[in-house]
Amino acid sequence: MITGIGLDIVELSRIHRLDARSPKFRERVLTESELAEYGQLTAARKVEFLAGRFAAKEAFSKANGTGIGGACSFQDIEIRKDAKGKPSIYFRNTETGMVSITHSKDFAAAQVLLQTNY
Repeated sequence: MITGIGLDIVELSRIHRLDARSPKFRERVLTESELAEYGQLTAARKVEFLAGRFAAKEAFSKANGTGIGGACSFQDIEIRKDAKGKPSIYFRNTETGMVSITHSKDFAAAQVLLQTNY
């Protein structure tokens, strides 16, 4: 049974400005393992990666019904890829849903689907 869906879109230029202003932005959004993956990317891919993770985490918080805040922080949410590169979303270290992340020249977007096995 589907328990929540969420969608978010963000401008790459906005994420680039926030990231260029201070590394604290990326440290707030990305988990430790996501930061390690971010560090291995080219400059162009870093913006896409950060924007995609930001959009995915915002979409998850909408699907979860909490928004980003006390009940659900960016650090509670992690996007992990399987061996083929397919992303999954983890909340507090438990796989909780499916996620699709995409980006274009100007935008990154993500959709999250949460479900239970009833």
